[in-house]
Amino acid sequence: MSGTPIRAVITGATGMVGEGVLLECLEDPRVEAVLVVTRRSLGISHPKLREIIHNNFFNISGIAHHFKGFNACYFCLGVSSLGMSERDYVKATHTLTTTFAREMVAAEPGIAFCYVSGAGTDSTEHGRSMWARVKGKTENDMMKMPFRAVFAFRPGFIKPRPGQSKAHNFYKFVNWLFPIGRKLYAKGFCTMTELAGAMISATHDGFEKQVIEGNDIIDLAARKK
Repeated sequence: MSGTPIRAVITGATGMVGEGVLLECLEDPRVEAVLVVTRRSLGISHPKLREIIHNNFFNISGIAHHFKGFNACYFCLGVSSLGMSERDYVKATHTLTTTFAREMVAAEPGIAFCYVSGAGTDSTEHGRSMWARVKGKTENDMMKMPFRAVFAFRPGFIKPRPGQSKAHNFYKFVNWLFPIGRKLYAKGFCTMTELAGAMISATHDGFEKQVIEGNDIIDLAARKK
């Protein structure tokens, strides 16, 4: 697909990662069109941007035809496992993602699907950490689907880009740690611009790995320059 303009579907744009990916897509010349699927309007106007307001992400059969002609999906929906039972977390993570993806690939198999997972995800599905097992199963099941490509991104700490309104206040107090963490443990720290840039690069030019860890994110992001 190298050289082909990206037409991207984005979910989770009301959260920090999705918002960051959206803003980067609107600025990146490799992206020519963006379709945001969201439960509420973002209140953003841009020549590249179109919205679909949809409340039930467990059933997108009524809107799946809108994905025809798109060639990338940046799936940024996600919830914290904190305080959740495994059953509820499986539903909110694995079930939601795979249900959405099945409808999408049936409508447009030419899409490259980027799933934002997380550092420490357990590909074996048998580790002690509940969230890591569930994320690992989600990654594994996504990679069995007949998309053009599937990439699982595993960022650690993400530094928000300037101007983001969806970044949690937590980041305001710990951003000073970023340069220290980046120097001591680079693969565990990336910027929002790097994560989004890596997703765009992977879908635009391809990548030799499906599971994309911290160092890969930094390397992929640098390729757009």
